[in-house]
Amino acid sequence: MRRFALAASLLVLVALSWGCGGGAARPAPVLVPPQIDLHPHETIGVIRFDSAAKGELGPMATRRFTEAARRDQGLVKIVELGTAAEVLRSVGRTSLDPEAVKAIGAKHGLKSLIVGDLVVSNVKPNVSVDALFRSGSVTATVDATLNVQLYETETGAALWNRSGRSSQSVGHVSVWGGKNFAFDAGNPDEAYGGLVDELVSQVSRPFQASWARR
Repeated sequence: MRRFALAASLLVLVALSWGCGGGAARPAPVLVPPQIDLHPHETIGVIRFDSAAKGELGPMATRRFTEAARRDQGLVKIVELGTAAEVLRSVGRTSLDPEAVKAIGAKHGLKSLIVGDLVVSNVKPNVSVDALFRSGSVTATVDATLNVQLYETETGAALWNRSGRSSQSVGHVSVWGGKNFAFDAGNPDEAYGGLVDELVSQVSRPFQASWARR
């Protein structure tokens, strides 16, 4: 019994010595500020992210990117402008070239402009659908890429861009004609919210704070 007590005491002493300087102490984590501070770029306009896929993918990605980008930035002035077609039409332009960026900035009093597009490809239904005679709402594996750019409206120059990629299974995909598809879920968050969140997480990191040991 005494031997057990002595051994236990020795183990406690060794553990205490390690914790009190016997081993190298790990540095405490510190909060690292975002790589990109959005305040020098405000007021910031956001054009609704474009997506060729029918459904709520584009609007959802726009909303969630905006939320993620400003999460650790405090109060940031952001103006939602609508679709690219609407915004370009309002300044009499047909494409988003440098002159269009400058015109949009002047019209809306913006210092910067954020645009993005969400590309969906390789849609592979997880059930067999007779493309010639039937259509159906199914789950499908898709490849998706989210591209986002930040422009300076004074010059029309691109200041920053980043892409995110993911391949996931999503729900409520309508497929017809063999190659046509639409994301028509009654509950978009449940159907493909995970896909959008993954893409947004990849793209919005430069605007968010992080923890690191130094």
